[in-house]
Amino acid sequence: MNNKTKIILTLIGFSLLSVIITGLFSLFTSPQFIPGFSLAFLAGLSMIFLPCTFPLVFVIVPMALSRHIGKGLVMAVLFGLGLILTFSLYGLILSWLGGFIQLYKIIGYMLIFGGITALVFGISELGLVKFKLPFKQTILPASLQNKNDYIRSFFLGFFLGNAGVGCPNPAFYILFGYVAVLGTPSVGISLGALHGLGRFVPLLFLVVLAALGINASGKLAAYQGQVKRWVGWAMVGLGAFILNYGIFGMAWFENSFIHEGWNKFLEKIAPKIAESEALESALKIPEGRGGIIPWLVLSAAIVSVVVWNYWKNKNKAIIKK
Repeated sequence: MNNKTKIILTLIGFSLLSVIITGLFSLFTSPQFIPGFSLAFLAGLSMIFLPCTFPLVFVIVPMALSRHIGKGLVMAVLFGLGLILTFSLYGLILSWLGGFIQLYKIIGYMLIFGGITALVFGISELGLVKFKLPFKQTILPASLQNKNDYIRSFFLGFFLGNAGVGCPNPAFYILFGYVAVLGTPSVGISLGALHGLGRFVPLLFLVVLAALGINASGKLAAYQGQVKRWVGWAMVGLGAFILNYGIFGMAWFENSFIHEGWNKFLEKIAPKIAESEALESALKIPEGRGGIIPWLVLSAAIVSVVVWNYWKNKNKAIIKK
């Protein structure tokens, strides 16, 4: 990485950090939530701290670092655009339906589709299958054909943007409840887009930080293979989690010690962004299924890929001999 690139990335990182600090300060010090453009963005910023959303860091950061720094940043931005589109559509749909509770009649299908997509991309990154988007030749210019990382990044952002929709904080409920009551599609789209942008800004900041830290030491090239595999496994894990969320609802994870411990910690240090059981109850959001079965399904999905990967690598070793 040359000095000019370092300076540009440093400036971008400083700007993003300034936005994050200013936004979170405004959110934590505001006496009450007022629906509007500011809340849309601030609610998005705060989602990075929730247990359902933070795992996105383990996908987007390694994904960006698994490629050349320029290409990695473009992929990260495309991931963000996909995420922004997801919430723009949510804003549009809710403004048409005119009822917040209707969100949960479509989110299950979105989660299932998003989980399957992440799993497919994950096993593709691991080399277990060869996955090519059938329409890339007609969408991408000739210079980018046979390089579908860009379009894959966009669709990953689009589908993984659903992570955390089922367990949002109070600001999220107020924002999209306002969208549903207002019933104006143009406002719904704009507020949804700003919320998606707020979710993406912290992720992009972490990508820039990681790029500066790794590339400055000149070690990225030596570890690209390992980083790419980490991306694959991260997608498999998050994909299985999102798929499970779509099938069984949220009770199995929200009642776990991981989720409860994380949320209780947030309630102590930042109660405004912690998940609210009172709001969930008031909105009559379906709890879903708890117990051991969802955890067994989650484990089975991940273990099956682990076994598949083991046997494929073992067969490759035998063939080489």
